[in-house]
Order: sequence, then C-alpha cells, then structure tokens
Amino acid sequence: MSEPTDPVPSADGSALHGPVARLLRPLVRLLVQRGITFPALTNLLRELYVNVAEYDFALSGKEQTDSRVSLLTGIHRKEVRRLRGAGAPVSPVPATVSRTSRIIARWLAAPDFTDPAGRPLPLPRTAEGGAPSFESLVASVTKDVRPRAVLDEWLDRGVAALDEAGRVQLLEAAYLPRGGGEPQLYYFGRNLHDHLAAAVENVVGPSPRFFERAVHYDGLSDGLAARLEERAREIAMEALKQANAEAHTACAEDAGGRHRWNFGIYIYREAVVPPGAETPDPAQVERGRTP
Repeated sequence: MSEPTDPVPSADGSALHGPVARLLRPLVRLLVQRGITFPALTNLLRELYVNVAEYDFALSGKEQTDSRVSLLTGIHRKEVRRLRGAGAPVSPVPATVSRTSRIIARWLAAPDFTDPAGRPLPLPRTAEGGAPSFESLVASVTKDVRPRAVLDEWLDRGVAALDEAGRVQLLEAAYLPRGGGEPQLYYFGRNLHDHLAAAVENVVGPSPRFFERAVHYDGLSDGLAARLEERAREIAMEALKQANAEAHTACAEDAGGRHRWNFGIYIYREAVVPPGAETPDPAQVERGRTP
C-alpha cells in the first residue's frame, strides 16, 4: 500500500459532491427510517474524520499532532484533542452469524456433503460409521454447540427443513439473514464496506487494484427487467458456489495468516421516473435486493 499523503486540493473534492450525494441517498433513507437523526450522524462522522486523519494520514517518522488532524479535517483542535485515540467503531461478528455461515459454507463445498453436481445433500440427523450426517457436519465446524441446538435454530429461522424421511435439507443456497436484525446489519456493514473500500482504492491508487465492474442497461420494460434480474441471480449464485468450493478446498492446505478475502455480487433494478413526471407510489415499484 502506498504511503499516506495529504488530501488533494478542493478542485478534485468538488468533483466528488455529485457521486457522494448519490452514494449516500439510500443510506440516509435507512437512517431516517431507523430514527438516526442528523445530529447523531454528525457526531459519528466527526469521530470518523478524526480517526481516519489520525491513523490513515500519519506521515512516516513524524508525530501526528492535533494541529495537523485539525487541518486535515476542518475540526477544531479542542474537539480533535477530545476525540483522538478513541478508535474507530467496529462491528464484531455475531457468534451465530460466524457459526451458521461456516457450517453452510462447508455443506455447500465439502465433497462428503454434496452430490456430484455440487448441490448440498439432504442429511440424516445422525449416522453410524462416520457416514455424512447433520451431526457430523456441525461437529466438523464447531464443538462449542450441540448439533441439535443448531438444527432447532435453523428450523425456526427457515434455514433448513426436514423432508419426509426425516433428513435435514438446506433451504438457503447462501446464508441470507432477514428482518433487519443483528445478523443482517452485520453483513450490511461488512459487504458495503468492502465494496466501497475496493472502489475507493481503485480511485485513489495509481491503477485499479481490485476487480469492480457492473453490467447495466436503461430504458427496459418491466418484463425484461424482471427477467434479467432473475437470470442474474442464477448466474451470481453459480459464481458464488464455485468460489466457495475452490476457497474451501484451498483453505484446507493453507498455513494461515493475516489476510481476509471477500467475493461479493450485487443486483439492483428500479423504475426510473423521467424529469417532470409524476412520482410513482413506492409500494408499486419493484426493487432488486442486494445479497
């Protein structure tokens, strides 16, 4: 990674106003819906500005001072002094998220738990002689929780179901938490952070470092937009399954280290209102979902 430098003067900054406004609009909609007011967001942004300037723009061999942080951020030195050293807000992985995602990833990738086409097998709850079962699947990932407790949780959440033979079937091809609770909000922060971090690195770096591309078409009929969304979901799930299978196999032989890796795909569609046209009822507008 390149050495931190001072921000580019305001000429480049003004060019970001439009893209940043578009970027923030969905987030502001969520904040208003969740009751997070502008003053509350301002307090959070003030802390983040100080934290980023303090650590990401520190110069090698030079002490980072309150005056320099104040100059970089435009925040008064008294506030800088109060906020420095607080650390950036973090979003720890909820235990249930980590456990569930690891079990599902193994169920989708390990040869013992998939059919020749790579689909997750329906598993008996228990089996003898080391045969694949839901119990052995859970035990291969964690010994900290009983397989029966995991199964009860998954049945309650609709992640899995029992077939007529009493075997456990995976209902989700990927862990997709819903309802706006802790698991979904964790992935909301993690996935959007990584997508934005990759895009920012590509903008500020000397050359694009990360793969970040999109296919987009405008002026589509409702039917074609829906059909393309459905087909994109199929393509995306196949790509995610393949990436998961290859990563799972590679991790078995890896010595381990400090790096993490994230491969994400998003799909979005909306009805675009022409300038001057009547705004449609939001309830009638179909929107794509971001996995």
